[in-house]
Amino acid sequence: MSHGAPAPGGVLQRSSSSEGAAQGHEDNERKVRRREKNRVAAQRSRKKQTQKADNLHKEYECLEQENTSLKREIGKLTDEMKHLSEVLRDHEKVCPLLHCTLNFGLMPRHDVLNGPLPR
Repeated sequence: MSHGAPAPGGVLQRSSSSEGAAQGHEDNERKVRRREKNRVAAQRSRKKQTQKADNLHKEYECLEQENTSLKREIGKLTDEMKHLSEVLRDHEKVCPLLHCTLNFGLMPRHDVLNGPLPR
């Protein structure tokens, strides 16, 4: 049932049945176009959301690899530091400069023997 514009007294006037059918057909076409436009927009939005999730996942994997690599490097550097500390301790035991009474003139002998070598 289709209605025209309200009459001055507020009563709706009926339009002819052919006008109503044409109007109904136009309304239906608008709905179909609007639904199609909405479907395409929703599809585009879902695709964009999926791409964003994929990009985040790739970034996560890269960061995980970098983290693993950095942890491995920390382990290697820690081992190297332990080794070099042992080498230094062994060297300090036999270093003639550390046992010389004239070494490092201003530095008290106690500090020289207990601390690391001056740089």
